[in-house]
Amino acid sequence: MRRVLALVLAGGRGTRLEPLTRDRAKPAVPFGGAYRIIDFTLSNCINSGLRRILVLTQYKAASLDRHINLGWRFLCRELDEFIDILPPQQRIDDHWYQGTADAVYQNIYTIEKTRPEYILILSGDHIYKM
Repeated sequence: MRRVLALVLAGGRGTRLEPLTRDRAKPAVPFGGAYRIIDFTLSNCINSGLRRILVLTQYKAASLDRHINLGWRFLCRELDEFIDILPPQQRIDDHWYQGTADAVYQNIYTIEKTRPEYILILSGDHIYKM
């Protein structure tokens, strides 16, 4: 699975989940106590052998960033394993992501630096088992 890069889109506002998303992105909404919605996606990646993960954030990402930094830092960078958080770079244009394709496009430089053979694009705000 070293040839696969997982891109987790985690910038959603989640307007239908108001008031839970008033102060945080939808993937950062608490689920079952100590967990967050994004934990489903990240757990699915790890359990599937994916160890190269980029999390693209955008809307009110502070609590999401903190959760990932505190709870998901066990991978070994020396073995090319990582979960990195990418806030909007606005390298191409000065607007926020306009959808999935634009989020990938705006981060193409960072994606290319990881030299993936395959890219798996996942949603960070869905609850499922992969």
